[in-house]
Amino acid sequence: MSQKIGMVSLGCAKNQVNSEQMLYQLHTAGYEITTNVENTDAVIVNTCGFIESAKSEAIAEILELAALKDEGKIGKIIVTGCLAQRYADELRTELPEVDAVVGCGSYHEIVGVVEDTLNGENPIAMGDINAELPEISRVLTTPEYYAYLKIAEGCDNRCSYCVIPSLRGRYRSRKMEEIVAEARELAQMGVKELIVVAQDTSRYGLDLYGERKLAELLPQLCAIGGIKWVRVHYMYPDEISDELIDVLATEEKIVKYLDIPIQHANDKILKAMNRRGSKEVLENLFTKLRQRIPGLVLRTSLICGLPGEGEAEFEELCDFLRKHRLERVGVFAFSPEEGTPAAEMEPGCDSEEAMRRVDIITDIQSRIMDDYNDARMGTVMEVICEGFDRYAECYFGRTYADSPDVDGKVFFTSEEKLYEGQFVNVLITDTLDGDLVGEAQIEEEEQAED
Repeated sequence: MSQKIGMVSLGCAKNQVNSEQMLYQLHTAGYEITTNVENTDAVIVNTCGFIESAKSEAIAEILELAALKDEGKIGKIIVTGCLAQRYADELRTELPEVDAVVGCGSYHEIVGVVEDTLNGENPIAMGDINAELPEISRVLTTPEYYAYLKIAEGCDNRCSYCVIPSLRGRYRSRKMEEIVAEARELAQMGVKELIVVAQDTSRYGLDLYGERKLAELLPQLCAIGGIKWVRVHYMYPDEISDELIDVLATEEKIVKYLDIPIQHANDKILKAMNRRGSKEVLENLFTKLRQRIPGLVLRTSLICGLPGEGEAEFEELCDFLRKHRLERVGVFAFSPEEGTPAAEMEPGCDSEEAMRRVDIITDIQSRIMDDYNDARMGTVMEVICEGFDRYAECYFGRTYADSPDVDGKVFFTSEEKLYEGQFVNVLITDTLDGDLVGEAQIEEEEQAED
């Protein structure tokens, strides 16, 4: 009887890809893998350690597993990922329930670590986070119709508030042919939406080929049969060239949704963050993108409360949002992370004030999103069906304007039975708590195809 290994994956989509790679290695080695942690011989918790809230979530998860271990419901606990990379020694001394620790440079060693742990050892695997990336297959944990496609690892941007380079290493692009081969394999498995991710996708290829190659990679992904949507996340604003904009605007499979983290819009704060570019660069870029890509939906992330952000700097950020009306915004309070330059800056506003500013941004953004949703009334939008809600007695899915797990949903009725991953046109008729509501418009040709 094969031994059973459970997996808990926390954090971002990039971390999820690493979890899927570990699952593949363990499956290939003959282990039974499961996302149900109880009654397992070992549980791997792949952690995030980016900011304080992520660390707290990871520690809480480990403590819950420790309680199950005390009850005899699980065997060993193996902690992997960013928290493991950042606090390997502390994990072993302060959480004795943890049996093994695996850093971000040792995902490819997971089979050996599991074997040693099950044999009663307490291994620590902390491989070189700057080493060349091994090509490892995956066991998909997303629904079969979409998958994340990780094109690079690490980061060279060195933002003053961010610990990622010290956890994930320097920026390392995967070879283009390897990425395209993986995308073809995913398409053969039934994946219809590719979500392109890296810490900075717009830098792709610079380290490997001496120049940015995202504009060359994307058309190759779009040429793959079976792929209907290609979604691009995490592009840095100062690296988006006119050539890349042309590709984003003209490739029909690239959804008109771009994730461009800007963090702030005040020049002084951007400089303190060690962000390249300026407010003028951001304004010119967003204006150009809107002109070149009709119907574009923009997502960004912001930080409130960085040392040096006074009322004037914060109000400039609010004005920027009101002017450019970005449809999707994630906002966070500044978290002073040890080992970063920002943590050594003269303290600015306190955490309570930072959260007040987060609430103000959230309120501004909710109004912008309401206006966006109101403008959808009476239009027909293409939706990828994600399932049926038994309680609401309707289907739900996403439009091009919605990325999985971070954006909204569309709830809609249909006279015809639909399946997960099916694309269907939906007439938008209403909103519900920020989500869209509508009715499927099934045409005769669509029914014939199904």
